[in-house]
Amino acid sequence: MDKNQPAEAHVLTRAQRHQKKKKKKTNKGRAWLIALCVLLVLGLGGYIFRKELMVLAFDTFLADTVKNTLDDSYQPIDQPGKGGGAEELTVAELTKEPFSVLLLGTDQREDEIARTDSIIYSVVRPADNKVLLVSIPRDSYVKMVGTPTIKGTRSETKINAAYAYGGAQMSVDTVEALLKHDVDYYATINFNGLTDVVNALGGVELPITEKIENKQADHEKFTIEPNKPIYDGTEALNYVRYREDSDFKRTERHRIFLKQMLDRMKSVENLTKIPELIGIAGQNFKTNMTSDFMLSLAKTVILSDSTPTISSHMLQGEGVSRDAWYYELDDEDLEETIDSISKWLDPNSTEADLVVDDTDAGGDSHTDQEGQPAGDVGQ
Repeated sequence: MDKNQPAEAHVLTRAQRHQKKKKKKTNKGRAWLIALCVLLVLGLGGYIFRKELMVLAFDTFLADTVKNTLDDSYQPIDQPGKGGGAEELTVAELTKEPFSVLLLGTDQREDEIARTDSIIYSVVRPADNKVLLVSIPRDSYVKMVGTPTIKGTRSETKINAAYAYGGAQMSVDTVEALLKHDVDYYATINFNGLTDVVNALGGVELPITEKIENKQADHEKFTIEPNKPIYDGTEALNYVRYREDSDFKRTERHRIFLKQMLDRMKSVENLTKIPELIGIAGQNFKTNMTSDFMLSLAKTVILSDSTPTISSHMLQGEGVSRDAWYYELDDEDLEETIDSISKWLDPNSTEADLVVDDTDAGGDSHTDQEGQPAGDVGQ
């Protein structure tokens, strides 16, 4: 055979061709099987560890930006050993002990003296994902505690004047004296920043079943239509500020709004909006919680299986007329509320210890069968 001639092509038998084709199919099938397994593992892992992945994304892409903005909102008051401390708290450390937060909502405009439109003493129990909200009617007649920063203060008057007299410090001191429990942290929120925050979230769901309308001559006119799937920022602001029914319903609306906002912010699509939301809040938010503390707290919410279960109560009383109209607190209800707060702050309390009476002065309950605030009924 001439070495310069090309070698004759090797001719495969039918059996050899069949075996080679079968091998290709087997390799191709094995490749698809491996790819499918990888997808299943990634998908299942993503589902099982979705909360951990959200925390990883939060730490990687959001934490530094949010921290810098939150540092600007930090405003400590005279509370030794409180306010989050100098060291960063881990998620594990945060879930050990219940703590209290005083939520103060104002509607301050420009440089006017602000009074608190909403006063809520809350107890957070991270270990069992529960929150207690105790609403204090803004017209409650109480003793002012602390050093006033403006002249003309009164020793006893409406509790919402404490913020005007001495800012967050005097509000904290006055509430601590009233409820006989410490305030670990406070957060002051100007409702005027609420509109932009809600709009940035794409609106918020609100359980409004009847039209809500401001009719009184000295009130700003607005109407909120019922049964809408989503409400914008202006409607949400009007919802929390509406007060032509009762203090009980008004404070209930505050609690409903807080829960709905928590639900809205926990969605994956809104997680990336956190820096924008914090930026919008800007000067509308002041607190003695350090940025590290708040970031750790945010991660405990992300890692929880659901939005915290909220129990609520409004201090009971009746209207009285002196030199002005006041809300006279009921001594028996106040003492029962103080006892309930003690149990909520005790990490060893049982489920039975945490049951809260949510009825108003007329004995009507304002929670649904699942223990959450019932839908608003407007007027």
